[in-house]
Amino acid sequence: MKRFLRENSLGLVFGVLFLIVLCGQAVAGHADFNQQQLTQGLPPVSLGRYITSASFGTDVAENWQSEYLQFALYIFLTVWLLQKGSPESKSLDEAGTESDEEQKVGRYVQDDSPRWARAGGWRLAIFSTSLGLVMGAIFLASWLTQSIAGAAAFNEEQLGNLQDPVSWGEYLIEPDFWNRTLQNWQSELLAVASMAILPIFLRQRGSPQSKPVGTPHDATGVEG
Repeated sequence: MKRFLRENSLGLVFGVLFLIVLCGQAVAGHADFNQQQLTQGLPPVSLGRYITSASFGTDVAENWQSEYLQFALYIFLTVWLLQKGSPESKSLDEAGTESDEEQKVGRYVQDDSPRWARAGGWRLAIFSTSLGLVMGAIFLASWLTQSIAGAAAFNEEQLGNLQDPVSWGEYLIEPDFWNRTLQNWQSELLAVASMAILPIFLRQRGSPQSKPVGTPHDATGVEG
């Protein structure tokens, strides 16, 4: 058990932190939602009712879709795009999908390589882009969930203000939807740019996201 915890500590800690923060968001969001209900002269709702509401679903999904947009873009763009001096970039002479030898496929496959990497053909083609495809699929699913839940939450407000509800298609061109979406996208893109550029000049000893402390600023693709 100790070995398992040590070898999987990064994923386990982030998983636990995710659940703690999600629960905290539910509790805080529930309190805020009920304050708004009372302000509008409406009865408060239970926590169970709130976490199954369109309001909570929208808040969760809009954050998820922006995070996975960040991951999907970063995975695909770093195949070809470079940043001199950044540990987040490949070396300046390695842009592209790299050779079979570097990727350990084809005649360079190893005995312990994943089964689909050894199979070749369409399975190798899918496996070769599986990380980006899954991240992109999660982004699209989260974006779709956000749009559906957001439309429901928007229509609840419309009806509460004695205004006509809108269809899902109409909601997709509403300022409310794009305000929610773009404010998350811009923060994620800024965070990615910061992770690519700041480690050129700054260091964090022992972190794989940083170059070794004594590495020159212009060293590219070097991790600690």
